[in-house]
Amino acid sequence: MDFRSMNELTELCTRERKTVGEMMLMVEMEKSGRDKEMIIDMMAERLIKMKHAVESGVEDGSPAPSGISGGDAVKMSEYVNNGKGLSGPYINDAMTFSMATSETNARMGVIVATPTAGAAGIIPGVLFSLRKNDGTSYRDLVMGLFTASALGYVIANRSFISGAAGGCQAEVGSATAMAAGAIAELKGGTPEQVVNATALAMKSLLGLVCDPVAGLVEVPCIKRNVIGTSIAFSAADLSLAGIESRIPCDEVIEAMYKIGKEMPRTLRETALGGLAMTATGMKLKDRLLCRNT
Repeated sequence: MDFRSMNELTELCTRERKTVGEMMLMVEMEKSGRDKEMIIDMMAERLIKMKHAVESGVEDGSPAPSGISGGDAVKMSEYVNNGKGLSGPYINDAMTFSMATSETNARMGVIVATPTAGAAGIIPGVLFSLRKNDGTSYRDLVMGLFTASALGYVIANRSFISGAAGGCQAEVGSATAMAAGAIAELKGGTPEQVVNATALAMKSLLGLVCDPVAGLVEVPCIKRNVIGTSIAFSAADLSLAGIESRIPCDEVIEAMYKIGKEMPRTLRETALGGLAMTATGMKLKDRLLCRNT
């Protein structure tokens, strides 16, 4: 039992009468030979690591070793807790938790790559926002991770998840798409709505370049993670409302692959283009180089 496309995934879910998350769990059981509860426990461990990364980032306002990030999650948390957020509790909390995770990563803390370290804030951000605002159980959040895993499995096999290979669309774009699908399923969406939410989110980030200042996964990566959470919730809402992507998800993934192949090397994690080469970006790079010599 396996699937290599979103179309195959939805057909399999329909045939087996399973959710996307349940289908991924079944495939993992078959491939690994492990029993169901062992696999669930292993995924639960990853969820707890995510929780710790969120908590650390919200509480720790210290700068990263580079000095170019850190402390913004604390600011966002205070802003939201003072009732000033404009985007509503789901997105406001997701933005806070996403930034917290990404700042933990920048401070060399433990995170879970979902699907990469550069995009590690998006899925924890949306999951723990659902936990805070809906009281979603840890067991359900774990199943949400299996949902996201199934979507990422298809994307990784059909396109990219690496910024060096396909630009930031492959990292933040993939993570946002995976998060959108997970939200849709956790809110009762069908497998078709889950895949549709994935397509709607990914379409919104096609062409996003990878241009990290000084080659570090901090600027603009951290704030792109934050923005990804709002896109994930928006895409899930659209899909749950019955609004469909006119371009099927498998074709969106194919488009992402082709765009990534056509993207100049300077815009694929080399720090040789985009924001990395702005006047301020170059000053930050020079300052870091001087500190390290």
